[in-house]
Amino acid sequence: MSPSSQSPFLRLLRYSRPYRGLALQASAYSILNKIFDLAPPALIGIAVEVVVKQEQSFLADWGFVSVRSQLGAIAIASAVIWGLESVFEYAYQWVWRNLAQSIQHDLRLDTYQHVQSLELGYFEDRGTGELMSILNDDINQLERFLNSGASEVLQVITTVVIVATSFFALSPAVAGLAMLPIPLILAGSILFQQRLAPRYNEVRDRVGWLNSQLSNNLGGIATIKSFVAEKFELDRIASLSDSYRLSNRRAITLSVAFVPLIRLVIFAGFIATLIVGGLEVTEGTLAVGSYGTMVFLTQRLLWPLTRLGETLDLYQRATASTRRIFRLLDTPEITPTGDCILDPLVGSIAFNHIDFAYRDRTPLLTNFSLHVPAGQTIAVVGPTGSGKSTLVKLLLRLYDTNSGQITIDGVDIRDLDLQHLRQAIGWVSQDVFLFHGTVADNICYGSFDASAAQIQEAAVLAEADEFIRELPQGYDTIIGERGQKLSGGQRQRLAIARAILKDPPILILDEATSAVDNETEAAIQRSLDVITAHRTTIVIAHRLSTVRNADCIYVMQNGAIVERGTHDELVANSRIYADLWRVQTGDRHRDSREVSYS
Repeated sequence: MSPSSQSPFLRLLRYSRPYRGLALQASAYSILNKIFDLAPPALIGIAVEVVVKQEQSFLADWGFVSVRSQLGAIAIASAVIWGLESVFEYAYQWVWRNLAQSIQHDLRLDTYQHVQSLELGYFEDRGTGELMSILNDDINQLERFLNSGASEVLQVITTVVIVATSFFALSPAVAGLAMLPIPLILAGSILFQQRLAPRYNEVRDRVGWLNSQLSNNLGGIATIKSFVAEKFELDRIASLSDSYRLSNRRAITLSVAFVPLIRLVIFAGFIATLIVGGLEVTEGTLAVGSYGTMVFLTQRLLWPLTRLGETLDLYQRATASTRRIFRLLDTPEITPTGDCILDPLVGSIAFNHIDFAYRDRTPLLTNFSLHVPAGQTIAVVGPTGSGKSTLVKLLLRLYDTNSGQITIDGVDIRDLDLQHLRQAIGWVSQDVFLFHGTVADNICYGSFDASAAQIQEAAVLAEADEFIRELPQGYDTIIGERGQKLSGGQRQRLAIARAILKDPPILILDEATSAVDNETEAAIQRSLDVITAHRTTIVIAHRLSTVRNADCIYVMQNGAIVERGTHDELVANSRIYADLWRVQTGDRHRDSREVSYS
């Protein structure tokens, strides 16, 4: 049976295996707590027996002759039982809650690790808020059930077994009537569970949509404000929140009906015990103390069953959340099929007859081939959507090709250890991402053992050292989430410094100077001449001035290479590249029919 076809509960049990001893310990504490919890009604029955029969009660046979000594013995036994009940209540709650935390921790780490292994397209098709809802909300919902629900089920089973055994020993007739509601309660529980499941699945989906939109709006708050779209976004959030509220209402309407209906069934069992047991006492077939015990135990047996409604509610919420978690875990990841390590890795790259299409879209690359000699700097230019950045994503195995082969030093990248492959490539993307933390933390991200001197050296090469020193705390300045306290050019220079510090044999600059001014671009270009020496470099650029010194420039259009050569050769050809060069240098105005390049 495949994992995806198993029930969420059975798959979840796998996470409890390392804690089997702890789970057995917690279960034992729950059962012992319930045993001592059920003892006071028996003590009450004994006390009634003592008061009625006095010196003729069965305690007299144990050496407690006087009523005073008998009541004293009952009081001491009560103190011991209440004390042990409290001890085991503390113990089972402590163990169950910590067990829930451990399982939650393992499941969250497994899920997050799997998320990091997914193809980039998965994230492009989904909102961050939806994934956050699974990693936080759904896993926390599972924790809530483990905290109390599992113990509750065990204690109900313990109650039924002990009370049923006691009842049948005292009075089979009363026992049969007292147990009669239990099958009805269990049948009702199963029915409610089946009806509740789809409603809570809907609730989890709705909260995922809501979280996704909230995350999207908070990330784009500046755009919302600049376009005066606050009212529009408030209405959109209100609509999603109302949808979530209504789906919860449908689940709550059914969930809260469980307890009142069960109470009616329980009442019938209680009345039967009260009347039939009372008649047996008057007929002399049942002792008055036993009758008192049975009346109290009936309450202890049946009333806790009303909490099945709450437990069932927690279970259904947890099941709906668990389904979403395992649905994410079942998403196919990019499998690191190889374990080959190239030492040393020289950096010769070849794209051989590549076919690739993004999901549900027309093919972008068809029979595409390109060779990048080791140690050379090549540039790729072309219109937006021509496939330039896709080459980078395929080389990093953020996506896998549909067919064809990409090799480094003659080895298929699918045969390389995935971490080794990505460690060998330094990527500076146009969309720079910086983490909340200090400037130094962001430069050494991925090179975590770098010294302060190495961090500064990388910043100097990226023309970033000067502005960093002007910040309030220099390299220790907190730059905010996504580096929001810095300008676009400053963020880009930190990203370049980060790639330099990594010191990879292959360097990819994807519009790496797109957000800097002309003066900074010129400074970075000077440093790039040093950075790219003895290193395979792929430059994707809009500004052709940054690629004119490349060993070879490739012009892409519609997923194919339509021109190649040095800057001077391409300008002399008077085709696409030459036309774009004249536009950027101001030699002529662009014709309105020309293609937009990036």
